[in-house]
Amino acid sequence: MRQKTILVGEDDSEVRAYLGMTLRCSGYNVEFAVDGEEVISHLRSGGPVSLVLLDIMMPSKDGWETLRDIRNMRMDVPVIMLSGMFSPPNVVQAIKSGATDFLAKPVGHEDLNRAIERASGGPVQDEAPPDLGSAMFFGADPAMELLKASLPKVAASDVPVLIQGETGTGKEVLARLLHGLSARKNRPFVKLNCAALPSELVESELFGYERGAFTGALQKKVGLFELANGGTILLDEIGDMDVRLQAKLLQVLQDQKFRRLGGTDVVRVNVRVIAATHRDLTHAIREGAFREDLYYRLNVFTLALPSLRERKDDILGLTEFLIARHNSPEAMPPALPLDLQAALVACSWPGNIRQLENIVRKLLVLRDPGLIVHELRSMEKGVIVAAAETTVRSGRKPPGAEFGSVFDKATRAKEEAEAEAILDALQSARWNRKRAAALLRIDYKALLYKMKKMSIEDRARRISLSA
Repeated sequence: MRQKTILVGEDDSEVRAYLGMTLRCSGYNVEFAVDGEEVISHLRSGGPVSLVLLDIMMPSKDGWETLRDIRNMRMDVPVIMLSGMFSPPNVVQAIKSGATDFLAKPVGHEDLNRAIERASGGPVQDEAPPDLGSAMFFGADPAMELLKASLPKVAASDVPVLIQGETGTGKEVLARLLHGLSARKNRPFVKLNCAALPSELVESELFGYERGAFTGALQKKVGLFELANGGTILLDEIGDMDVRLQAKLLQVLQDQKFRRLGGTDVVRVNVRVIAATHRDLTHAIREGAFREDLYYRLNVFTLALPSLRERKDDILGLTEFLIARHNSPEAMPPALPLDLQAALVACSWPGNIRQLENIVRKLLVLRDPGLIVHELRSMEKGVIVAAAETTVRSGRKPPGAEFGSVFDKATRAKEEAEAEAILDALQSARWNRKRAAALLRIDYKALLYKMKKMSIEDRARRISLSA
């Protein structure tokens, strides 16, 4: 089978290099164009192009003009627009102008591959690796044990399920696992992130549209509910869905039928709905942001995922599992020295398992446990600093504080944490100030200013003498 060729229109050399590497690793041929003129020239030359990735901001001819020219050429090649700024008006303009999809930079390789598959008419069912569920359910946390015990019964039923949990706890993984354990496992599993698109596009993605339904609707589009017929649809971040759309979704849940945008024919489907959210929907109901009747329709079964910081005993086991999962078969797995183990367990993991997975991937690339330890410790200090800064910026004394004592302690805690983070970075960089600034992700001059203000070199000498 001939490999698909993707034409990348991007003027930034670093982004081009990243996209080229990512696409080639996924098995695609890649051609490049540095501006819109080169994109059009390449397409007119008749070279094989299966899909175009098109940056909006380019010299000489920007992405909007280039997209218009591609459509004026009557070419039906899929076009995915890229932009460093995600905004609903840009997304709407892109789709109405004939783009197939829209991705915000920086683009993750998984999101990129999924968008390409969707645009190319690839497999609807984007299956997770079969062992991913066991990664999420690794360990013996009591909350996870209760969850595991209920899964077979919940999966065997056909009623809606509501999954609640913080970002990165594995809500999508759990939804896929439910689908895989159900009688629908050989039918499609499709997903829509309700927070990623404006409401008008969420509606067209879910229910599809007829040709001519709006400007740019050049042909009929089948929606996700039709694509998922017989299978399962995951509505991720359901708490961000527009209230008007919630009414239409409630109708589909009740009747399993709907009309495409701009259409008159009734479409009947048989789809199991799984909804996921990190929001408190009962609070959203009180605020008028979520329909109570839809909540009770979805809330037949509620599955709650604990955060990673609530599963401290599982962290090291999860880390080893993820190392085994992502490590190259020919490479030795990296060691986990005691200081790295301690840093992993001490971390509060605001991004949960997804954040841990990213740290593991970084460890596999850098092969430097010391840098990972430094990053984890700096991250934790950053959490402390951010909390202290919030207190300082508010200008209010916390409840029970008298004569500013707690306020002053917060300010000192912020300064101490910041000074310690700077010292750690300097020591890790062997006192190379430019490298330390890079580790801290601050401007070089800002680092010099902070070092002088906090007398960092004097602090280092005192620590050295005391040691």
